[in-house]
Amino acid sequence: MTVRYFAAARAAAGVSDEQAEAATLGTLLAAVQAGRGERFSAVLSASSFLVDGLVWRDREAPLPDGATIDVLPPFAGG
Repeated sequence: MTVRYFAAARAAAGVSDEQAEAATLGTLLAAVQAGRGERFSAVLSASSFLVDGLVWRDREAPLPDGATIDVLPPFAGG
């Protein structure tokens, strides 16, 4: 699956996207967070997530095969 990072999440991750495999959003976030430090962890904890364009709040729900996960940190401005 593809994980795409936006705004502060992109800056903290150091990449705009990456490939990863996981059964749930929770395990995916743990995998991409490994070794990236506190700043990235803080951004993830404040972020919203889209899975194939749909808001995804349940971190234990199974992810669809080949999904695209968007990591959206809080945006400033209006």
